[in-house]
Amino acid sequence: MKVANHVETLDLVMNMMGQQSVIHPILLWDEDEVILVDTGIPNQLGKIREAMDKAGVHLHKLTKVILTHQDIDHIGSLPEILKAADHNVEVLAHKEDKPYIEGDKPSLKMNPEKVAKMLENLPEEQRQKIKAVFGTPPTAKVDRTVSDGEVLPYCGDLTVIFTPGHTPGHISLYHHESKTLIAGDALVVINGELQGPMPQATLDMATALQSLKKFKEFDVETVICYHGGVYNQNANHRLAELADGE
Repeated sequence: MKVANHVETLDLVMNMMGQQSVIHPILLWDEDEVILVDTGIPNQLGKIREAMDKAGVHLHKLTKVILTHQDIDHIGSLPEILKAADHNVEVLAHKEDKPYIEGDKPSLKMNPEKVAKMLENLPEEQRQKIKAVFGTPPTAKVDRTVSDGEVLPYCGDLTVIFTPGHTPGHISLYHHESKTLIAGDALVVINGELQGPMPQATLDMATALQSLKKFKEFDVETVICYHGGVYNQNANHRLAELADGE
């Protein structure tokens, strides 16, 4: 879905635990850079390539991947993307989530113990499908860490907003040129309404809610949530409500 000039969501269907939903990695580009924000679940390289081709920006032009955080539905296809690219693609993430992305530490949400518990009492066919996705967690090297307030001078400028809570190293991004907030999982859209982080998927809800206050510093016309997609109905007002706990 086109959000602004040279900003599109790659709307990918995700089947997880028998539930189907749509996730929204984001593609940004200009004459010098092509950036993908988040990479879907494992085995979605084909769908990502297809969506990029449809946008007229081919995978061989990709220069950077920015990861909002460590969760498998955000880093899942990263190893496939890096392998398929015929050149070096720089991977950026926050230092707090770097060891989880690189595999030096087990995922906080999909470690072996949690996967084993998830498989309990499931039919064998479903167990095998889940193992195929979660059995060998995807990992990749983070080439560069980013920090709160850092302005990345690419594709109309991106300000890094450190928004921990969902994970320790969760980041959001503000795209200056289009006044778009790329929220990752710090926010969700449910039935067309912008909401705060999902409690069941958030490691530290108190910190995640505190992180929302940072969004008040930016002039936002459009919010893109990884789960729920685009919200553009008086975004600044709604963000202020959420930041103030309303």
